[in-house]
Amino acid sequence: MTYKKSNLLFLIFKFNRMKKILSTGYTDSTFNIAALALRATFGIFMFLNHGVSKLMKFSEIQHSFFDPFHIGHKWSLMLVLFAEIVCALLLVLGLLSRLAALALVIEMAVAVFLFHKGQPISQYELAIVYLAAFFTSLLIGPGRYSVDAAMGK
Repeated sequence: MTYKKSNLLFLIFKFNRMKKILSTGYTDSTFNIAALALRATFGIFMFLNHGVSKLMKFSEIQHSFFDPFHIGHKWSLMLVLFAEIVCALLLVLGLLSRLAALALVIEMAVAVFLFHKGQPISQYELAIVYLAAFFTSLLIGPGRYSVDAAMGK
C-alpha cells in the first residue's frame, strides 16, 4: 500500500513539474535574466569574434572592405567597428542598450540583405541569428539587470 502511495505522489510531483516546464507563463525575474543572457551572450560574441578580429586586421582590410553606402571602404569599416566593438560592449553592460541594439540591427541588416545578397543561406545564417537577437534586444529593452535600469532609465 505504501509503495503505491509513493508512486502516486511521485507521478503527481512529476506531472506538476512537467506542467510548469510546459507553461507559457513567466516571472519578471526570469524575463530579466533572459534579457541579460541574450544581451551578454550575443554582445560578447559579436565583440570577440567579429569586432576584435576586424580591428586586428584593420590595415589589411581597410582598402577593400564592403562599402554599400559609397562613403569609402575605410569609413564603412570604421562604422562596422563602432557597432561591433562599442555598441556590442554597451549592449553587454545594458548602457544605452536600445541605441546600441539599433546600430547592431542596422549593421546586421546590411550584412544579411546587401553583403550576402544572392549567396546561399548557409553563408549568412549566423548574420540572421545575430539580426534576430539584436532586434529582440531592441524590442524588449535591457531589463532590470542593466546599467540603464540602475540609472533609472
